[in-house]
Amino acid sequence: MNTISLQNTLPEVFAARTDVRSDVWRQELTFEKGRSYLVEAQSGTGKSSLCSYLTGQRRDYQGTILFDGHDIRSLGVSDWVETRQKHLSHMYQELRLFPELTAMENVQIKNRLTAWKEERDINAWFDALGIGDKKGAKVGRMSFGQQQRVALIRALVQPFDFLILDEPISHLDDENARTMAEILLAEVGKQEAGLIVTSIGKHMDIAYDEVLHL
Repeated sequence: MNTISLQNTLPEVFAARTDVRSDVWRQELTFEKGRSYLVEAQSGTGKSSLCSYLTGQRRDYQGTILFDGHDIRSLGVSDWVETRQKHLSHMYQELRLFPELTAMENVQIKNRLTAWKEERDINAWFDALGIGDKKGAKVGRMSFGQQQRVALIRALVQPFDFLILDEPISHLDDENARTMAEILLAEVGKQEAGLIVTSIGKHMDIAYDEVLHL
């Protein structure tokens, strides 16, 4: 997948509004593989909805979203399975980790499906992010900031053309945010992927190719 395009797209809940001022909604916009984007937003402007639309988890929008020129509304279940396995990786704002599993189990549950990363690489990420001693801890007993780091690692153990991160550092200190940026940029670079990051304030210090206001 090389491009994700939005054509006059708007959440249906905003359909009656006349005050929408956005670089994304009701615009002609294309995200390109190999480029990085920051989507800055205020709460309630549809930030997480955008991520859900791009990953096919919600369809309650007007307009059109295209993958390489093909309307994603035409994709079937098997198409979305392949797309999420090989082309799109998504780190959710609410993380969606399994609290009863350990941090490492949450990562390996995906890595066993993709066979994408060696255990030594995963261990190196845990150590670099300061949670090397938490690999065997139940996620439900970890802080939200620690869980965010686990969720990032899980998002990276698969191939992707676009990496979508929804408020990835909201609970991280500056040092861990910098480390997270270094890790994800290295992986995005290896895969020559596109990067889409959302934020309602705090965001990683990255030289984004484009900053969009939702």
